Amino acid sequence: MPDLGLRTGFGDDDRAVTDTVVHLIRHGQVYNPEDIRYGQLAGFRLSSRGCQQARAAASYLQSLGRPIASIVSSPLQRATETAKIIGDALALPFVTDQRLIESATQFDGLPRLAMLSPKLWPKLWNPFRPSWGESFDSIASRMRAAIDEALAAHAGSSIVFVSHQAPIWITRHSYEASGPPWLSRVRCTQASVTSLLFTGKQFDRSTYWAPTTLRPLVR
Repeated sequence: MPDLGLRTGFGDDDRAVTDTVVHLIRHGQVYNPEDIRYGQLAGFRLSSRGCQQARAAASYLQSLGRPIASIVSSPLQRATETAKIIGDALALPFVTDQRLIESATQFDGLPRLAMLSPKLWPKLWNPFRPSWGESFDSIASRMRAAIDEALAAHAGSSIVFVSHQAPIWITRHSYEASGPPWLSRVRCTQASVTSLLFTGKQFDRSTYWAPTTLRPLVR
């Protein structure tokens, strides 16, 4: 079997000791030639490479040998396109849930490096909340509410959530650590799979996979 990517944290006994797995999948690469912060903006589709990354994520899920009970996606286009690719590979439909959406910030629509401009620095005055957008607590709360519902509805199964970088790493951090999440190492690359493993309703641990070896794109 070809190398599907970087995998950390999974052991051979995971299916034996874990009741439910929630896979938090970040959408694939976005077509964004102007390199802006798209945040909650509509109309940003996957690039060709992003589609390839989503297919790699689907192959990884299939390699685990554990059936997927449900696919839930953020309503943003880049997420639903990722969910559609994964769903087609797994022969499953997907539904959308507003709670999985990217966090809105005051920098949405601006160039990616706009935060380096001194005129925007006043917006950065409080990194603990943060002052420039939705609070970390709010992001974790809405994501965990969706996870709690999935655990109740699909106990003993695996569930896929397709979301975005900030909601995924903030949610993982909320289960694993205390303190502001920006002190945590951000590990959530494009089309990566952050898997939360639960025994009953109790969080056990997380695992991480990311696509690393993709065939060259055919133009």
